[in-house]
Amino acid sequence: MSFSFVYQRRQQGVGLIEVLIAVLVLGVGVLGVMALQGTTLKNNQSSLARTQAVILSYAMLDALRINREEALAESYNMDKTCEAPSGNTLVKRDQNYWITSLKSGLGDAETTCGEINCDAAGVCTITVYWDDSRGTGGSDAQTIATSTRI
Repeated sequence: MSFSFVYQRRQQGVGLIEVLIAVLVLGVGVLGVMALQGTTLKNNQSSLARTQAVILSYAMLDALRINREEALAESYNMDKTCEAPSGNTLVKRDQNYWITSLKSGLGDAETTCGEINCDAAGVCTITVYWDDSRGTGGSDAQTIATSTRI
């Protein structure tokens, strides 16, 4: 006579270890997504600053085109300036508005500056300086130069 014992083992529920491992994997995944979101926000902020710098440089070029005679006379020229110039002429008001807009759009820091250089042939270069320490993988000191003939 042979006895065969068949043991049937049924799983009653999920073990505590399995639940803890699942929670750990989920937690690591959520932390990874949060870190990725933070990096994305930093880089989007950096991209916004670059876009604003280009828009503001084109705004100054438009002002130079409107007042072309003064631009060709090199009245708009200014070295790297971080403080808004004062004055009651159209040139000084344009420069004041431009530097104020740079400070407003790119951050009111000591490193937010602008430079205008036009020559008698009508070639003008607008340079914008700002601090981009918010972005990742780049330099803190950023510069965009836009050059055109007016």
